[in-house]
Amino acid sequence: MKVCVLASGSKGNCTYVETAQTRSLIDIGVSASYAEKALRSIGVDPSSIQRIFLTHTHSDHTNGLRVFLKKHHPILYFTEKMDNELQLLVDDFVYIDGDMQINDLEIKVIKTSHDVSDSNGYVFISEGKSLMYMTDTGYINVRNHGKLKDHDMYVLESNHDIQMLMNGSYPHYLKQRILGSKGHLSNKDCAYYLTEFTTDRTKKVILAHLSEENNCPEKALEAYYLAYEKAHKKAPQVEVAKQKERTEVVNL
Repeated sequence: MKVCVLASGSKGNCTYVETAQTRSLIDIGVSASYAEKALRSIGVDPSSIQRIFLTHTHSDHTNGLRVFLKKHHPILYFTEKMDNELQLLVDDFVYIDGDMQINDLEIKVIKTSHDVSDSNGYVFISEGKSLMYMTDTGYINVRNHGKLKDHDMYVLESNHDIQMLMNGSYPHYLKQRILGSKGHLSNKDCAYYLTEFTTDRTKKVILAHLSEENNCPEKALEAYYLAYEKAHKKAPQVEVAKQKERTEVVNL
């Protein structure tokens, strides 16, 4: 399995996942042209993308969707509730209503908690390797923790530093939304969950969806390492995803 976060942040999110038989994107909240350029930079023809998995319908996860679908014709995987929100009227789609198997790719669906009608996180598994991908959630339900433990790679939201958010310029209602149970994970929340989920098997962690105004890589990393120090666990290799620059390609 190969994984590359093409963009992640407040203004757009898109991740590439490849197995021996599949080439997929998770979200396309960047422009189609940016996604195409980023894919070509890792040697992937955009027209070879077979499917797109949506996490939810907010624009920073869907901005480039219409153009990319029209130009390259991948199959869109989303829920019926997401379809009702987006009103895309696409021909090639599959409604997600539970875990599924596509060729050599097994997908486990994890329901997240965000201020939309429906939202998903995913665990992708192929040939004994696994990726946990989750952004845009106010918390992670304890009933899902078992499914999220002991994976090779984690891409998890580390959206905001609480002090930066509270002292920042956002109006009160927006601060409360972000901090709420249907908002976003803070650096502290993200780091705590990772100490619960990662094991010696974990090869790579990517901290994702950082707020442009209420966070910075230094704050996210500080919280990450502090959490592992307090948990008396060895921290896996970590990278902070950027808004306009892809990560390295991770080979699992």
